[in-house]
Amino acid sequence: MDIGCGWGSFAKFAAERYGTKVVGVTISKEQVELGRKRCEGLPVEIRLQDYRELDEKFDHIVSLGMFEHVGVKNYRRYMEVVERCLRENGLFLLHTIGQNNSTHYTDPWIEKYIFPNSMLPSVQQIAAASEGLFVMEDWHNFGADYDKTLLAWYHNTEKAWPNLRGKYSERFHRMWRFYLLSCAATFRSRRNQLWQIVFSKNGPPGGYASLR
Repeated sequence: MDIGCGWGSFAKFAAERYGTKVVGVTISKEQVELGRKRCEGLPVEIRLQDYRELDEKFDHIVSLGMFEHVGVKNYRRYMEVVERCLRENGLFLLHTIGQNNSTHYTDPWIEKYIFPNSMLPSVQQIAAASEGLFVMEDWHNFGADYDKTLLAWYHNTEKAWPNLRGKYSERFHRMWRFYLLSCAATFRSRRNQLWQIVFSKNGPPGGYASLR
């Protein structure tokens, strides 16, 4: 199960590389349409479905870059849905941007122009939401690398801008530059983090071997 599957990129990768059968859910009709086209011929099902409606068992569950849009008041419900749908010997991978301090809001500019209704979780908020439901097997922070990723996106955008200028306004260009560079600064200053967290229900026999 891929919760918040987006445009189907992970589902396509998992099916092509590992022969995995994947069910992805999203509430975006546009993502469903493109995701189904991209995964055509693969053992992938892309559904237009709210994750809270899920009530079936899966061997493993992943969620990549979606938790930032759940909202702190829904964290516990989110974890309960995952626990309900994860098989007893399964693993759950939560991939999310996070921040050092617990808040209940996001940056006003990001909220208005980029990610409405978004919020970055803290370690404490994730731990509280998962307490009593999972064993935390691994918590990998590679936030420092995300600075490089954002700068690569920035340089690629600038290089391609002569070909994009006819499709997007100069105002959009300035906003996109500000977004990428300001976010890169938050990771370079280590204010924001990028976490990949592995949970199990009761702990795999013999323990979990971390992959780096």
